[in-house]
Amino acid sequence: MATFKTFEEIKAWQKARMLCNEIYTLITTTALEKDYKLKDQINGSSGSAMDNIVEGFGRGGNAEFIQFLEITHASACECQSQLYRVVDRKYISEEKFNELYNLAQEVRNMTLKLIQYLSETEMKGAKYMLRENKKKS
Repeated sequence: MATFKTFEEIKAWQKARMLCNEIYTLITTTALEKDYKLKDQINGSSGSAMDNIVEGFGRGGNAEFIQFLEITHASACECQSQLYRVVDRKYISEEKFNELYNLAQEVRNMTLKLIQYLSETEMKGAKYMLRENKKKS
């Protein structure tokens, strides 16, 4: 796996962005729009999945990145639970539920793979590379 120069290159972030956009479309095109508490919760969890990847990446160190990826994983899981309430309240069909649930699962799976990679790599992260380069100068 190559190093990332920008967070936009991270496949898990790209997938989380898709989830976030799908959830927003769901909110704006169904009666879920009027279920304020659930709408805010599912919008928040899908956004958290996306944003925590970026926050972890921005920290510049693998240990912190992993910590935020764990939050991403949990947020995608939370989104899956909220999708059960969405389908149980008949805001979406079982088919749409399965589509969104599987998308959230893809985010979880990709996040776990990235955590595994970061845990096993010798590289510590961008901020450590900068420190090492300063020592050599």
